[in-house]
Amino acid sequence: MTTPGPKTDLHRYLQAARDAVLWKLDGLTEYDIRRPLTPTGTNLLGLVKHLAGVEEGYFGETFGRPYGEALPWMADDAEDNADMWATADESRDDIVALYRRVWQHSDATIAALALEATGRVRWWPDERSEVTLHQILVHVIAETNRHAGHADIVRELVDGVAGLRDGNPNMPSGDRAWWESYRNRLERTAREAGRD
Repeated sequence: MTTPGPKTDLHRYLQAARDAVLWKLDGLTEYDIRRPLTPTGTNLLGLVKHLAGVEEGYFGETFGRPYGEALPWMADDAEDNADMWATADESRDDIVALYRRVWQHSDATIAALALEATGRVRWWPDERSEVTLHQILVHVIAETNRHAGHADIVRELVDGVAGLRDGNPNMPSGDRAWWESYRNRLERTAREAGRD
């Protein structure tokens, strides 16, 4: 998709979000990409697994273009949150390769259909289940970026690595002492404001 236009723009933002999520896995051990670092169990590899299922549903089933590879954790009768963590039998390579295969299927749907093409999201309420490719692209971009934000925080908790993407941290270039001073300043401000 290199033709300039709205679809190309939307696809570019989707791909940037996909790449950001995968970058958060770089250089980490199997343990670190699976570690549940929030009370609800958020972990890096689980976010990738979840996003593979998101794209499979929205760009596959929604437009009558089934993906063709079973994702049991996305079945209606799957255990709650089965898509949010990888089992011991599901390696990083397995999950990342699946996500990339789903991208290819999603990209084929995006390329084949006009932005005005209609589909149906069966798991949404009837009054809003009829959608266009444009709506779904915006929805999946938003969801992928939301989870990229989760990945940002989880990765920072794992080893302190932060930033937008490899080669573009999009953050001040302070050293450890600068960041510690900055954080301490915010803590003092929060305590002062909390005294009211």
